[in-house]
Amino acid sequence: MNNLLEDYQKFVDSTTSAESKKDRLARLNTAAIGICAEGGEFAEIVKKILFQGKPLTEDSMLHMKKELGDVMWYIAQGCYGLDISLESVILENIKKLEARYPYGFEAIRSENREVEDI
Repeated sequence: MNNLLEDYQKFVDSTTSAESKKDRLARLNTAAIGICAEGGEFAEIVKKILFQGKPLTEDSMLHMKKELGDVMWYIAQGCYGLDISLESVILENIKKLEARYPYGFEAIRSENREVEDI
């Protein structure tokens, strides 16, 4: 899997504009704005299914998958901006959630976090 993540980050770099690559802040801006925009597109599909009576179909699921892929592309941009790997983000998230939910998900733990638990 590590090669897949590394290969993906290289692919993301090869499909990034020069303007977004000009410096760390440009990468972080690209990531922040893009994650919000693409996350909104994903949410729009879900909203239409939940509140507008659109069916959950293979087509709508494929559309959501593609939007999640766009979110992932921007997450990789954020990794470039922070000079970290996708793998390190995944591992840090696992570490954080294992500490928060040592016995699996509990709603009380999601609502009442330790001071340092962000």
